[in-house]
Amino acid sequence: MTRHATVQLGSGAIRGRRLDGHLSFRGIPYAAPPVNERRWRPPAPVSPWSGVWDATVPGNPAPQLAQSFADVTSVDEDCLTLDITVPEAPGSGRPVMVWLHGGGGTNGTAATYDPRRLAVTGDVVVVAPNFRLGVLGCFGHPGLADSGTFGLQDQQAALRWVQREITRFGGDPANVTLVGESYGALMVAAHLVAPASAGLFHRAILQSGFAVTGSTPAHTFIPGVPELPPRWIPMAELERLGAATAAEHGWVRPGSAPESALEQLRRVPVPDLLQVSDAFIRPAFGGPALPESPATALPAGRFPRIPLMLGTTRDEARFFVGLFADLAGTPVTAESYPRLLAEAFGDAADEVAARYALDRFPTPSLAWAQICTDRAWARPAWELGQIFAAHTDTWFYEFADRMNRYWAAFATYGTPACDDLPSWPDVGSGHVQSLAPERIGGTDYAAEHRLEFWARMP
Repeated sequence: MTRHATVQLGSGAIRGRRLDGHLSFRGIPYAAPPVNERRWRPPAPVSPWSGVWDATVPGNPAPQLAQSFADVTSVDEDCLTLDITVPEAPGSGRPVMVWLHGGGGTNGTAATYDPRRLAVTGDVVVVAPNFRLGVLGCFGHPGLADSGTFGLQDQQAALRWVQREITRFGGDPANVTLVGESYGALMVAAHLVAPASAGLFHRAILQSGFAVTGSTPAHTFIPGVPELPPRWIPMAELERLGAATAAEHGWVRPGSAPESALEQLRRVPVPDLLQVSDAFIRPAFGGPALPESPATALPAGRFPRIPLMLGTTRDEARFFVGLFADLAGTPVTAESYPRLLAEAFGDAADEVAARYALDRFPTPSLAWAQICTDRAWARPAWELGQIFAAHTDTWFYEFADRMNRYWAAFATYGTPACDDLPSWPDVGSGHVQSLAPERIGGTDYAAEHRLEFWARMP
């Protein structure tokens, strides 16, 4: 027999499930559906409901096309919901962790992740929102207020919801940790400098943040992909891109005034819009929601002095090289290796080749994956960690296993201190904690990822 749990929210009652050691509430609306005339507008308040809302099944994923790395398809814009996982034991004042999922900015959903272990072992409340992605989250066009920041504003709406409602689940609204993975980590960086996010969270964790403050050489994110620009785009540039895209696809009648153009764009079917989602994944700066690029604001120290934690996975790029090169039938070979190096690093290619000689690796693909891990992930993460550490308490890690309890301790106390786990000095001391199955303790992250070498490379 299914055991239920009912909670009364400000907007109405919800019914979740009692499971093994935890309570699960799924698909809770935190903002009104951004459909029809609400497409490309800031999230609006939820309309109250009568009766009891069924919170036993996940909400709709944000509209997205299935990818080789994410087999989820959705065309339903009614996606602004969140999931909550709570330890079953009665309690109040528990730390809250708000999880922003990854997926490259075009894909992903809260339902992909199972937070029960984190919630139960860490004695925390885990909140995981869905938010607009791709062309529906970061589109821009002349006359469109808040161009390029709709996904960011969705997340702010979820954080405000947490402030209003989380005590009903035993959570402490004064102790909220914002956690993001991959694209979610990029959005955490945006929240650190977004004015309307101030005060909505009190600590932050960035897992596998990508190119927060710089660009990425060709092929080092995904083999075959050109150099990536910084992950933030000026609003005026985004609006030009949106206008050109709309004209190219015939979504707007030639000569339409901005207001009329937006009316036409709000009638374009979602499947048509999703064809261009890859072009609209960079949050825009220069408007009220994000006045300044995080690539500028963070190095200048213009962010709250809250405890921060960040890190990368030990072999971050193997997934991308394995999926987009080896499994795609185009593995890196001894013949293609020099070309990749030249296109990525130009005049420095020979020096990189000498440092990553093929005879030191089992396969050319693994050699290239190590280069990508070190240059595209380890170097920018380390540089970001040094930026943070110059201004606030910061802890850095390399993830291989056993991370949940440290995360939960950080969310609880603002420091990753556990009585029965090895101590963890902050990154200001030069310490990086290796979270590996066979050993937890300090690791020479800079040497392992050749960071002194990469500091002088493109």
